[in-house]
Amino acid sequence: MNATPEYIKTNSIADGSSSRADTLALLAIAAVTVLVHILTNNRYGFHRDELQVLSDARHLDWGFVPYPPVTPFLERIGLGVFGVSLAGLRIFSVLAQALTLFVTGLMARELGGGRLAQVTAALVIALSPLPMFEATEFQYSSFDYLWWALAAYFTIRLLQTENPRWWLAIGAAVGAGLMTKYTMCFLIAGIAGGLVLTAERRYLLNRWFWAGAALALLIFLPNLLWQIRHDFISWHFLQHIHKRDVGQGRDRGFIRDQFIICVNLIATPLWITGLIAYVRERRYRMLAWMYLIPLALFIVGKGRGYYLAAAYPMLVAMGCVVAERWVRSLRRPWRLTVESLFFAALIAIGVLVSAMLVPFADSGRLKDFALRRNGDLREEIGWTELVKTVSDIRDALPPDQRQNVGVLVGNYGEEGAIEILGSPYNLPAPISMTNSAWLRGYPTPPPATLIVLGFTAEQAENAFTSCRLAGHTIIPGGVKNEEGEDHPDIFVCGRPRMTWPEFWKEYQDFG
Repeated sequence: MNATPEYIKTNSIADGSSSRADTLALLAIAAVTVLVHILTNNRYGFHRDELQVLSDARHLDWGFVPYPPVTPFLERIGLGVFGVSLAGLRIFSVLAQALTLFVTGLMARELGGGRLAQVTAALVIALSPLPMFEATEFQYSSFDYLWWALAAYFTIRLLQTENPRWWLAIGAAVGAGLMTKYTMCFLIAGIAGGLVLTAERRYLLNRWFWAGAALALLIFLPNLLWQIRHDFISWHFLQHIHKRDVGQGRDRGFIRDQFIICVNLIATPLWITGLIAYVRERRYRMLAWMYLIPLALFIVGKGRGYYLAAAYPMLVAMGCVVAERWVRSLRRPWRLTVESLFFAALIAIGVLVSAMLVPFADSGRLKDFALRRNGDLREEIGWTELVKTVSDIRDALPPDQRQNVGVLVGNYGEEGAIEILGSPYNLPAPISMTNSAWLRGYPTPPPATLIVLGFTAEQAENAFTSCRLAGHTIIPGGVKNEEGEDHPDIFVCGRPRMTWPEFWKEYQDFG
């Protein structure tokens, strides 16, 4: 039997009323988080990544080139319930982040923390940049964050109770994670390493461990079979994107980002303390490896800074438990001073970060402040105007061309905009060579006239016949983003210079 750490013994026994009050406090923080995001998530427009997910949601399958099927599936439900609604379609991401901060508080409780530790842990996650951002958009990383936190919570329950049946819950969280984002493989490596490198290796001979592993595989199996049928196209996609990211220097600053993106900066001593406590305590040492092994893999593999963000709730939870015990050892004046300074700094940094990430204002200085510092918000602007421009170009065509026209796009943002936002204008379904849209193919028979987006003049002239400049993408308010800066011109062209099958093979794109 493993020895229970002293700071966990201190708070491990609580009466029912205290536990209920602690739960209500965590629920209150989660509710405020949900309310703030619901009230602000209806501003600006869809991000280009969201538009890709919505397009894929119209074509459900067991897999997609850039990601597994969970996120498009959830957004298909959202489309059915809310329609094309910013706040409605983002509600699943909001709920995922609210549940994550609630689970973080529960982790602190399971580790022996009282109300101060639980509330602090939840507030740190609520006021940290990455989880805050994940609630402003729906992307696969929003839900991946939740599965990592749940896997960590279930692991804590396993290690505390020594009940091997918790492997079923861990397996379910891992399986759901694999169906959401493939970076779950890095957490699997951490769990496997933690087992081998600690006394928990005894579970390798336990039937419940293998039942949990089988459950994870069973949940993931439909996507695995989809990958086999499509020659593991997502692996090729990930290789291409990783090479692009490294070439553009997006892997630089990985260590820095662990402090300023993944967790609220003022909470740095907390998560470092949590990591040290996991390393020192034999019972929970497996959780240290669940952080350290993915960290090492991301450093060696040149991952982007936010890839490890989902590993921090478990560190924050333990850090808050240790800090709570230390604070309680202080005399009252010192305790109040430390708590006041910490929470004031935590909230101040959280407010500053939220001003950059959360779309609080439709106009004015606060909006300008956010747009100057947040490239993702800039990518939410201009899509409705783009669709209207394409519609006007279509309507200006001669009748014979208008009857057989297609809209060919150069990236997945344009694809989603035409498909999702183009319905009121009766625009044809977009023709896209990017990611999963390439698998869906081109229309038969193909159109004779093409409105071409996302190409430079030289690219359009090389790819298509009889091209002429027909319009421009104009981003409102002078906002500078990819669509307005990199390929603002819109062309009307004839057929591709190659045959359609040759063109489709040549112009397949990952993005």
